[in-house]
Parts: sequence; C-alpha cells; structure tokens
Amino acid sequence: MPLAMNRDVFITCAVTGAGDTVSKSSHVPITPKQIADSAIDAAKAGAAVVHCHVRDPETGAASRRNDLYREVTDRIRSADVDVVLNLTAGMGGDLIFGDVESPLPLKAGTDMAGATERVSHVAECLPEICTLDCGTMNFNLGDYVMTNTPAMLRAMAKKMTDLGVRPEIEAFDTGHLWFAKQLAEEGLIEDPVLIQLCMGIPWGAPDDLNTFLAMVNNVPDSWTFSAFSIGRNAMAYPAAAVLAGGNVRVGLEDNLYIGKGALATNAQLVEKAVQVVEGMGARIIGPEDVRKKLNLTKR
Repeated sequence: MPLAMNRDVFITCAVTGAGDTVSKSSHVPITPKQIADSAIDAAKAGAAVVHCHVRDPETGAASRRNDLYREVTDRIRSADVDVVLNLTAGMGGDLIFGDVESPLPLKAGTDMAGATERVSHVAECLPEICTLDCGTMNFNLGDYVMTNTPAMLRAMAKKMTDLGVRPEIEAFDTGHLWFAKQLAEEGLIEDPVLIQLCMGIPWGAPDDLNTFLAMVNNVPDSWTFSAFSIGRNAMAYPAAAVLAGGNVRVGLEDNLYIGKGALATNAQLVEKAVQVVEGMGARIIGPEDVRKKLNLTKR
C-alpha cells in the first residue's frame, strides 16, 4: 500500500461507551448532563464529531432509554458550540450464554431487541450519524457474544438510510468490511460511506500495524474511514490513522488515560490528538467541513 497521508483530518470523540469503566475513572460521564457537557468540552477542544452512548443515571450501567438519548441530544444541540452528533445503535444485540456445559438458559444481561427497537432512539432524535456494528463477534471475556446477523444488519441499515441518518459502519475485523461492501452493493447504505476501523478489541482485529494495514487495504478508495485502538496504544493510533489516509477517534469509551497512571478527560484526549495531528503537518477540520464531506443533514 502506498503511503497516502490524510492532510485534512477530523476527530471523533467517543464520550462514554457502554463498558464497565465508571468504577475505574471518575471522569467517565454518566448522567445525560454529564455526557452532554463532556461532549461539548470535547468539541471545544477540537472534536468535529461526538459519538454518544447513554447510561442509567443511578447505576452507570449501559442503557437504551430513549428519554436519555433525547436529553443528551437536546443539550448538545442547544450548546454554544457546533458539533456533529453521532449516536450509537449498537445496543440490543447482547447475548450472554450460560457456562460451557449448560449454555442455556441465557444469563442475566442478555439484551436482544428487534431492528425497529434498536433504532427507535435514532428515529426520535435524528442525529447526523449513527453507528452500525457490521458483524457478530466474541467480545472480550466470558460468554458474551456481540450479535448482529446479516438479516438484522440489512434491516437496520435500511431504516437508518430511510431516516436520512448516515450509518457509520463499525468494523471489528475484515469480515465486517466484506459485509459492509455487500450492504453498499445492495444499496442499503449510500455514498459517501463512512467506516470506523475498531482495532485491538478482544477478539476482533488486533492493533498491530500489519493487521491495521490489512483493514485499511480492504476499505474502498471512495470511502471515508477513521480508526482507533483501545488501551495503551490508543494515543499512538491517531498517528497511524492519519499516515494511512484516515481520520482519528479518541475518547473515554476507548481509553481512560492521557499518560502512564494519569486519568484523562475527553477534552484532554482530544487536545492530545490535535497536537499529534498538527505535529504531523495535517489540518484539523471542523463540523461544517465534515458535513460537506459526508453529505450530512444538520437538524
């Protein structure tokens, strides 16, 4: 692959995620106000896009409640800073099996919903972008499977496209990219296609550079991609993504630290990414440029 550095880079901040990170850092936002405030701070620090999950305000656990998404959306849209809103649609495909000898019945924490329910908050809030996890995988530890069947993905992709919301394809391995191309071929996702390369998440694609370049080489030239890694390589990946021709994602969904032993805020992670990108000689672009590039509808 020839080196094709991206000279006009946008940064996405993944604000809170759905993982069990609340107990690990006091900076992880929980309530709709905290999530929106953290997203706004990230935008002021240089993020053109904010990617938002919601959490139960009482427990901090991941949630799919539409009222929480509505409050986050309204708070961000009424802020004094412009930013592209990206809501997750990855919830509702959580399958947790019993032990290896008795996989059924399924364990508590299983959350399987239909396509309409999984995108109901998208239909209500109409963000500019929403995510589509483009495959099924053994996710992290234990007996949890992130479940997204081909039929489910086709149905969700069509609903997103019909709503006029740009799907951001989340690709955790090369097979997910393969299926994304199939969705595009079937007309279920439309140009300009946006894809996020999700690296280093057990047990998807590892974040070594050989695997990363294999992922990049499977992205069609006309598509726009971003990339991130979780954990200790998270703050090295902005450089890798830009060098490979892509854009950048950072945030507390992916990584809690700004340096060894130093817990970060979302704004600090964005500021660090800005320094990396600009230090490479590239330009940070803002939300209006992103809207033009991706043909987004601001609401």
